[in-house]
Parts: sequence; structure tokens; C-alpha cells
Amino acid sequence: MVGFLVRLLPFWVREPLLILVGSVFGVRIMYLAHRDGEWVAAAIGLVFLVFTAVRVHTVARALRARRAPAPAAAPVATAAAEKEPNAWGQAFAAVAVFAALGAALWLGPHLLPSDDDGAPQAVSCAGGEDEELPGAYRKTPRAVTGDELCDALNRPDLAQLLGTPAETATAVSGTSNTLADGKVAQPEAEVQFDTYTVNVSVMYNKLSIAQYVELMEYGEETDVKTLSVLGRPAVLASDHLMKIEINFGGGASGGPVEQGPLARTLSVALDAKDRGGYCDITVWSTSGAFPEDGALLDIAEKVLPTIPERTV
Repeated sequence: MVGFLVRLLPFWVREPLLILVGSVFGVRIMYLAHRDGEWVAAAIGLVFLVFTAVRVHTVARALRARRAPAPAAAPVATAAAEKEPNAWGQAFAAVAVFAALGAALWLGPHLLPSDDDGAPQAVSCAGGEDEELPGAYRKTPRAVTGDELCDALNRPDLAQLLGTPAETATAVSGTSNTLADGKVAQPEAEVQFDTYTVNVSVMYNKLSIAQYVELMEYGEETDVKTLSVLGRPAVLASDHLMKIEINFGGGASGGPVEQGPLARTLSVALDAKDRGGYCDITVWSTSGAFPEDGALLDIAEKVLPTIPERTV
């Protein structure tokens, strides 16, 4: 039905309309095919572009023929060929063009996949500029807040650094915690994906990485490895997280503390001289697996420059 109505249009209305629709649909489909890596869609888009090229060639040939001088022996035929459509025909053609364009705009979103394509949107840090920071942050020189740490961790390339580039963050958070009865600042940020969860915390205490490694000898940490990150002392270790269940109903307290999934943590000193304080970058998953150590090193090289070094 649509093809029959299109054939009824005058040549100089029908052909530009087909070129417009074919080019728009062809470029759109080719773009989506390139973005999603769909070769079938690319072939369909190529068909639209080839069809458009054929129509352009037809119009160009008709323009050359129209501009060519007509033979003098057939004045009557030439006059009839060059006769313009009447006013009613022009009005009908204009209405048909606008109707076709309107139908294309209305049906396009239903026939072609949208840019969103149902994919989840990336989440952003909430931000808490109006919240008053605990006193430990005012007493700690150059201490970062949980919101600042969240912005530093929630990077567009974080999933790629973890080895899961197709995933999008499902939840992010940043809190300005404290320890030792509010005397020690410990900001924390966390980004969750379907596969992995990444947590970054900064401990503004006096414990150095060297002392931390000595304490690990008495703990249950495994696969401990000392190294240097951005010229600072660092240590890699694995340990199980704690799993706590809290029951808010029935007047019962939470269940016992259980062993959670195995996590891999990279701890880096806040300055090259290891004068106390460190940054923990921890990665884990519900399956108990975690990425290679190189992923933690890559994250550290991106996040650490946003955390000011510890001053004397």
C-alpha cells in the first residue's frame, strides 16, 4: 500500500523523499550496527545506503536530461514534457511529503532500536555537601571525604579495569566514617557491579605499611606480597570478609557473625616515607573469585593521585 502511494507521487517529490528516508535510515542502522557489532544490521543499513545511492544517480541523470537543449523538431512534445503540475497536484504532493515524514518520525523509534536499548544507566555518587563532617576530618590535614572518594572511585573505566567492560555500576556509595570514638577519620567508598564489588577506604591513623605487614604475620591473611605503588610502600593480601545478618523484626537480634567471601586487598601508604596511614583497595565477589592483582594496581594508579599525600 505504501509503495503504491509512493509511486503516485510526482517524480520530483518522490525521488527526494526516497533519498531522504533512505539516507536517514541507512546512516542510523549503520551507526547502531557499528556500536553493537551486529553484522546483520550492518548489511541492512548497507542495503538502505545502496538504494539511496541509486536514487541519487537517477535524480542526477534526470537533471542532466532536463537541462539539455530539446530538439527543435518536436516543440509540442517538449512543451508537454516541461509542463509543470497544476496547483492541485502541487498541494497534494506537499501534503504527501509531510505525511510521509511524519510517519517516518513516528514509526522510527518503534522499528529501530533506541540508543538506550534497555541498557541500565550508570549510577552516580549522591553527594552530601550540606552534611556536616565529623570533627576528625577538620583535625586531619588534607583528609578526603567519603563523597570525594566516591567520585574518585566511580570512574567510567572502572569496569574495564576489572576486566568486565560490558558491565555498568549498579550501586555506589560514599561515607565519611570515623574510628576510635570519632578521633580517626576513615572515609570509604564502594561501587558494585554484577560480577565484582570494589571498596576503597582511607585510614588516617599512625599505622605504617611496615607495621601493618608485621601484624599480618599474626593474622589469617594469605598470599601476602609486598611491593611499591607509585613510589609508595604497599602490600597485597587475601582474607575473608565478615557476613552479618541483622533482623529488624520480631524483637530478635541479628544472627551470628559468619565468614563472608574471600577478598583481595591492596594497601598503599599515604606517602612515600610511610609515615602512617594507608589506603585500602578491596575487591570481592559473591562467588569468591576476584580479578588478577594487576586490576587492583590499575585502580590504585587511578585513585591514589586524587588522595592528597599525608603531611607531617
